[in-house]
Amino acid sequence: MKNRIAFLFILSSVILQAQTRSIQSSSPLSEASPIDEGMSPERLERIDLMLDQAVGKNNIPGAVALIARNGKIIFHKAYGMADNTSNKDMEKNTIFRIASQTKAITSTAVMMLWEEGKFRLDDPISMYIPDFGKAEILDSFNERDSTYTTKPAENQITIRHLLTHTSGLGYGVIDGDERFQKIYAKAGITDLFTTKNISIGESVKKLSKLPLHHNPGEAFVYSEGLDVLGYFIEVVSGMPFDEFLRERLFDPLGMDDTWFYLPNEKENRLVTVQQKKGSKWEEYPVTFYDPDYPIKGAKRFFSGGAGLSSTAKDYATFLQMYLNHGELNGKRILSRTTVRSIMGNQTGDLWGDDIKHYGLAFGVVTPKGQDHGGEGSVGTFDWGGYFNTQYFADPQEKIIGILMKQTRGPVDDQTGWKFRQMVFVAVDD
Repeated sequence: MKNRIAFLFILSSVILQAQTRSIQSSSPLSEASPIDEGMSPERLERIDLMLDQAVGKNNIPGAVALIARNGKIIFHKAYGMADNTSNKDMEKNTIFRIASQTKAITSTAVMMLWEEGKFRLDDPISMYIPDFGKAEILDSFNERDSTYTTKPAENQITIRHLLTHTSGLGYGVIDGDERFQKIYAKAGITDLFTTKNISIGESVKKLSKLPLHHNPGEAFVYSEGLDVLGYFIEVVSGMPFDEFLRERLFDPLGMDDTWFYLPNEKENRLVTVQQKKGSKWEEYPVTFYDPDYPIKGAKRFFSGGAGLSSTAKDYATFLQMYLNHGELNGKRILSRTTVRSIMGNQTGDLWGDDIKHYGLAFGVVTPKGQDHGGEGSVGTFDWGGYFNTQYFADPQEKIIGILMKQTRGPVDDQTGWKFRQMVFVAVDD
């Protein structure tokens, strides 16, 4: 009897954690003609010309653009160079560091576990990571030696706060407040991604000891909250974060080119991060991070906020799952009702942008944003990445737009807003 109970427990655990099937069964992304999907070929040619000219004028070294409608790819092209020094051409399957585009993927993983009843969104994070049990706010700061004093926070950080960047945590070297840049540096916090031999758990536990910008829930401050949630996923699921994403999200969706650290056979497809020096594009140097982190180093730090690399098609696949209300190819990743909550306004007026609000994973266009023009329909969701990548998806028009580039430093790059604006005016039905 004991053996039978143990077997049933193991079986029930597998069933609860296995990817569920759906009575819906959308097709994987495939190619189709623009006309068949209600898009103007002539207006898409304008986008092609605009991107070609941006490379020709040396405004960007290269790009990959993808447009899909109704689950069909109707535009997918590569431009310029993946590496100008070695004259390596950009290809449609070039792999890009997607940086903060990782955040939506991490948020999705969090909500997958939420659907299993593992936690409530307003649970304090200290219930799962006890190091966060004592929240303190920065009170005073000494510029001479970066010492500081704190005062107790009025409430504790919740999982919802971490998802919505309202926790009060900072973002280290890219923080808008120089005091927090210095505090994080002195504490040895690992920002973004790294080649160093450190785990996300080790970094998050250091982070938990540092002061907050504000009381949790009182303001929107872009933060390392999604890195905390990467470790939270490990705690709740009992799996390393990278394995959880591979088993529960990437493999079911067929996202074979999305990784924290690239397999050896994919390394030659990685684009170079480039900066402009005079009239030439050259490799961006090592600064507070190593640009080659996806292929070098200890490969132990799985940054939930910025660590993934991917292709335009893989990320379009992820977005298509959302346009399908949480399903793709018969695999139910999220419930339609969960997707609705993810897109809802989670921060009220804290975000300070009346043409968009912030949900649990994306910026989302409001009615005023739709009327503003160039943003898409109400409910269009978007974000971007530190190395000059952008995406958006419009649930009403069933359109996905992805523009992947890989630059740092000052550039005269107008392709992001032009691409988005020109995609929507190419609708022809």
